[in-house]
Amino acid sequence: MKYQNNIAFAKQQDREDALSHLRNRFHIPRDKSGKEWLYFTGNSLGLQPKSTKKYLHQELEDWANLGVEGHFEAKNPWLNYHEYLTDKMAKIVDAKPIEVVVMNTLTTNLHLLMVSFYRPTKTKYKIVIESDAFPSDRYAVQSQLQFHGFSADDIIEWKPRKGEELLHVEDLEKIILEQGDKIALLLIGGVNYYTGQFLDLKKIAEIGHSKNCVVGIDLAHGAGNIQPNLHESGVDFAAWCTYKYLNSGPGSLAGLFVHEKHAKNKDLPRFSGWWNHNKATRFNMRQPFDVMEGAEGWQLSNPPILSMAAIKASLDLFDEVGMEKLRQKSEKLTGYFEFLINEIDSDDIKIITPKNPKERGCQLSIQVKNADKSLHKRLMEQHVITDWREPDVIRCAPVPMYNSFEDVYRMVEILKGLL
Repeated sequence: MKYQNNIAFAKQQDREDALSHLRNRFHIPRDKSGKEWLYFTGNSLGLQPKSTKKYLHQELEDWANLGVEGHFEAKNPWLNYHEYLTDKMAKIVDAKPIEVVVMNTLTTNLHLLMVSFYRPTKTKYKIVIESDAFPSDRYAVQSQLQFHGFSADDIIEWKPRKGEELLHVEDLEKIILEQGDKIALLLIGGVNYYTGQFLDLKKIAEIGHSKNCVVGIDLAHGAGNIQPNLHESGVDFAAWCTYKYLNSGPGSLAGLFVHEKHAKNKDLPRFSGWWNHNKATRFNMRQPFDVMEGAEGWQLSNPPILSMAAIKASLDLFDEVGMEKLRQKSEKLTGYFEFLINEIDSDDIKIITPKNPKERGCQLSIQVKNADKSLHKRLMEQHVITDWREPDVIRCAPVPMYNSFEDVYRMVEILKGLL
């Protein structure tokens, strides 16, 4: 597409956008005068679908009217509520239903997965992460190493090359070739939170498996943003939150993926609870533990219904539209954003996210020269809601569900004025 730097072009794109109606199905925050904010931080907290209140109200009403019988008599019986989410979540991450479950929160799920898949020996125990992994991933990995009697020094960092911000898969290959006999696990962010780089998951899996390393992926910034093809990638496990691009509300539940090749392996060590016990005998309280097959075998407790109701509201919207169409719009919208940023005549900013649309989601990371956060603060004062990440990046995500081409144009005009 040939972009144009004018408001008329932006408005024309919105008129021609087959998904533009989705914006009206979300609550857009407004300033005190009632004017809509320019909201570009769906990569941190997605906006609320207008249907969420109705979904929550249904469960509150059933709780009020049915009490405990809501587990069986509610409009959406609570007993197996997580199953209402499975198929639609599986579509979003390109997995089979048996490979996916919604449960817990992101870092909790990563720990539960590492209980099963990080099985160090005296000679094969190191863990590979990106050098700029999201801090909670680093903390989780450090604590797992320490729990098994190793130290933070046993983390191997996959780093960008000197003077660069992005990762090269060839450098990961070199790490595995040289140190793979000592590496037990790769835990990689599928979309890097800082740069927005979308990594080749299939290639990472192939590299790790070539030296019998387990490969896990954190998709916190990927689920609902890119199409990760988790099943086809061959990665062993993955986890993601749902409150960013999946619009489920602050602190909501997370998703978990375990590849089908592990589905029937009941010998994998894991922590147990009554919700990963065989459904047929779960309520016969005196049966020995019998773990379920597939991703459900990592559950511990019964589902928190109110959080899942909010997730269901969002997943129903995703299912109605489909990730393929959302991804197509995302590439156009982010491409327009990139074009407009590059039109600004300033040496004070540059985009560090990959130029290739296939190597990024909808996030563009704008690096600010001599940054002191003041530019971000001035944008916020203009009700342009972006996300600051130390030391020098403003993260902006034009989300295809609710952002428009006009949003992008207006945001860049404000940025240009501030520069």
